[in-house]
Amino acid sequence: MGYDTAAKTDTESVVPEEWGGMWFLKEELETDELGISILELEPEGKGKEHDETNTGQEEVYYVVSGPVEIELPDSSDTVSLDTDEVIRLDSDETRQIYNRGDERAKLVLVGAPL
Repeated sequence: MGYDTAAKTDTESVVPEEWGGMWFLKEELETDELGISILELEPEGKGKEHDETNTGQEEVYYVVSGPVEIELPDSSDTVSLDTDEVIRLDSDETRQIYNRGDERAKLVLVGAPL
């Protein structure tokens, strides 16, 4: 088959429900090198601080609904993003996503290569 479909409900969230949810869809879509995840964060929720140095994966975050802040401790920068805004991150850039807003935030996270 030349295509695959998936829904976030096809897999279990790796983030506790009280913080929102995070669903990895790489396996469900059977991608070879592209990782795709859905991240939802409740107000005051945060993602895991990490980098992708070991995988060599660059990542792109698209904010479906926001706002969110991406803290970049290596450069002491914080990038604020609103709905329909995007950021691309080098693999060695440490990052952590925060929802400091009043409503649930939703992002699509894409990374390659894996």
